[in-house]
Amino acid sequence: MVLPDSADELPILSHIDGPDDVQHLTTSQAVDLADEIRRYLIASVSRTGGHMGPNLGVVELTIALHRIFNSPTDSMIFDTGHQAYVHKLLTGRKDFSHLREAGGLSGYPSRAESEHDIVENSHASTALSWADGISREKTRTGNTSWTVAVIGDGALTGGMAWEALNNIAEQPHRNIVIVVNDNGRSYAPTIGGMAHHLDALRTSEQYERALSWTKKTLLGMGEPGRAAFEALHGLKVGIKDVLAPQVMFEDLGLKYLGPIDGHDIVAMETALTRARSLHQAVIVHAITQKGRGYRPAEKDIADRFHAVGKIHPETGLPIKPARFGWTSVFADEIVKIAREREDVVGITAAMKLPVGLGPLSDEFPDRVIDVGISEQHAVTSAAGMAFMGAHPVVALYATFLNRAFDQVLMDVALHHAGVTFILDRAGITGADGPSHNGMWDIALLSIVPGLQIATPRDEETLRAALRRANDIADAPTVVRYPKGPLPQPIPALRSVGPVDIVHEGGDGETKILIVALGAMVAQAIDASKQLASDATVCVAAPTWIQPVPDELVAMSRDYDLVVTVEDGVVRGGFGWALSQDTDVPVIPMGIPDEFLAHDSRAHIQHEIGLDAAGIVRSVRDYLKASNRH
Repeated sequence: MVLPDSADELPILSHIDGPDDVQHLTTSQAVDLADEIRRYLIASVSRTGGHMGPNLGVVELTIALHRIFNSPTDSMIFDTGHQAYVHKLLTGRKDFSHLREAGGLSGYPSRAESEHDIVENSHASTALSWADGISREKTRTGNTSWTVAVIGDGALTGGMAWEALNNIAEQPHRNIVIVVNDNGRSYAPTIGGMAHHLDALRTSEQYERALSWTKKTLLGMGEPGRAAFEALHGLKVGIKDVLAPQVMFEDLGLKYLGPIDGHDIVAMETALTRARSLHQAVIVHAITQKGRGYRPAEKDIADRFHAVGKIHPETGLPIKPARFGWTSVFADEIVKIAREREDVVGITAAMKLPVGLGPLSDEFPDRVIDVGISEQHAVTSAAGMAFMGAHPVVALYATFLNRAFDQVLMDVALHHAGVTFILDRAGITGADGPSHNGMWDIALLSIVPGLQIATPRDEETLRAALRRANDIADAPTVVRYPKGPLPQPIPALRSVGPVDIVHEGGDGETKILIVALGAMVAQAIDASKQLASDATVCVAAPTWIQPVPDELVAMSRDYDLVVTVEDGVVRGGFGWALSQDTDVPVIPMGIPDEFLAHDSRAHIQHEIGLDAAGIVRSVRDYLKASNRH
């Protein structure tokens, strides 16, 4: 496969500036365009990193959508948005050279980029609710344009999707097309009853026998020209519609078409055209292959190519191997804990491998539960397990716990359930954009009675925090850590109760206490060294921060100024909580109340003043204003 350096090198893609150009292609050109897009995605994403597998799987499907529907008049919604790279290309966004970098394209749909994008949909199972709301208002105002939602069957494991389907079915005579992109996987292999139902639709022996007979009959009629070929695919839709066990959808009042070969542009166009003709809510079931056309991704069984860093396009191997990271430590330690305790059970929401529960599942397959993309259910199910004597460990990306706050509050905390939440990718994640920053958890969870939060700073404190969290049986616990590699060990010089002192220095008259959480400790130590000529500085690194340790409150009263540094939102965060308990001036430093655009973690920290330079600047500004310097 010859990979291009840019879209300009590809004869068809280089002339695609919008959906109109796609619609004017011949069928043969559309097929060739699919090949060009696949080659371009492999080349460009290999250089920048990004979501490889999901986008390679929807190339033909997305081309067909833009040939049958008219974006942006017809509204297109992608659930989740990590499968929207092809949509970006077909709507004129062909420069992927700075994908997910500052000034470059977002890794998800973005209204700031294009009128063709409706929702920055990186939290799954929401597209059908968007489609329901958009189409309701279109119907109410006499707007006859279409609303199209592309949803993976993994996202159909989420409760919101079914709540939306129930409401769409209540008023089915609306122009809605729901394309189920069925590749048998979400991030990992899709689980649950919905997946089994779709698998039954895919593998109906009755359908295969009927299709085989129909194909032989048509091919025996004479020269198989274009008309016969299209007729075959038209019948393919009809046969499946009649013979497959699609009763569940039709019982809801929703028309079902498929399954369709999602990599056959003609078949997809035929199905979508038929869906349009029905003028009602229609489900089009498309079978696709994640990673299609890229051999390393097609052969991968662990979804390593769902999202990649910079890789060698020929082999799929990382250009720079990842350093041992936070997730790896959790993965190792939770297995050790589980060997010692039979009550420990892992729970995740369709992300077993990314959050580090793979090794636990390998050793104890009956003690890891993947509930699909349904975080609310995961949390309440964990409360039920705790009631029966288990100690559930719910491992999620920090941003996804936002979706289950009510369950943490009312099902876990209210019932004093011993459930441990592992929040991976806490704080600023950067390249994945505003919805993936795990910046709200400390502020949200700080109002949950009885809940305890740990922010380990290195490998040793992470392992210790995991063990302590699993020993607490009558309250929820949270262990949060960032994306990426581990820092070098940061040993304690001494401890004041549960508060570790990790650095002391300086010879100024003003005494400053910097309290740094987790991933921010290294930056705080760097800042304290730079402030050595300005003040006497002590850096404290409490692992357990909620409730605020009494020893830390007492210690703060020995200083002229307290600076708190956390990778969470300032308002309602740890620094704010400490300031309520002490009469010493507190400068709370953290993330402002705004959605952060995609960029590198380091650059975002610098821009918002949440690095060593920013800490030093804030302290010196305070000293200058207070005439202490």
